[in-house]
Amino acid sequence: MKGEIGEFLDYLTYERNASINTVSAYRDDLESFVAFLCNDYMTVSREQLDLRRVDNLTIRAYIAHLARRKLARTSTARHLSALRSFFKYLMREGAMDANPARSVATPKREKHLPAVLQPAEVTLLFEQPDLATPLGRRDLAFLELMYASGLRISELVGIDLDDIELRAKLVKVHGKGSKERIVPFGSKAEGAIRDYLAVRRDLIGDSEEKALFVNYRGGRITARSVRRLFDGYVRASSLRTGISPHTLRHSFATHLLNAGADLRGIQELLGHASLSTTQKYTHLNDWQLIAVYKKAHPRS
Repeated sequence: MKGEIGEFLDYLTYERNASINTVSAYRDDLESFVAFLCNDYMTVSREQLDLRRVDNLTIRAYIAHLARRKLARTSTARHLSALRSFFKYLMREGAMDANPARSVATPKREKHLPAVLQPAEVTLLFEQPDLATPLGRRDLAFLELMYASGLRISELVGIDLDDIELRAKLVKVHGKGSKERIVPFGSKAEGAIRDYLAVRRDLIGDSEEKALFVNYRGGRITARSVRRLFDGYVRASSLRTGISPHTLRHSFATHLLNAGADLRGIQELLGHASLSTTQKYTHLNDWQLIAVYKKAHPRS
């Protein structure tokens, strides 16, 4: 069994070009499945384990085992995906006649409402950068732009100087799947970006760095650095836990929707391929309506 798993992981690495994180996760998931078979289901040693005895009932039993361990549904779905890929590989190699995990349904994912900041909380957060320093001006500029245009953090750090048109208040964004979109931003973001650009040369020196947002050494700022800085400003403003850079994107969409913006337009601004992805913000509005009802109705 150890040999089959090792060969499968090599296949993922060298033929499928899977990431290190994916290979590591699949290794852990398959080892967990083997431990379940040996210790709980078949009670045999690894040497005695016969994969041909694994059927869809075995996979269902394993999914139930994960549920008893209170594993999140997303994690359970990943375990199942690992098993499907593993047995598909074994079929390709002639070691299995069928894929026992193929017919097992993927657990439905839990629906979590995204965290959203109130406008006053956004203002409080944006008051934290020290505008007496070039780095503080840079930080306010990227905070304003993230909120003004609903940007993912990866999109933010990928923006070049040539991607932004201050007079028109437009920015070209490189989104998921190498898809480009043009997104507007407002006067607050424009002003913050102009203030930052006035001192950007202090950070890059004689460099011809093309990135809009740079670090203190003059190179392109990383997503990791943006997250670290953002977390520091959240702590400084004493906002509740669970706030992340992506929260600004959720807040952008929710505030537009609350103000009457069209859902299809918000989809385009966010760069969502499917309207169903954008519709989670309508569910957020439903919860807000419920909260208003419970607070206001005399017999709620």
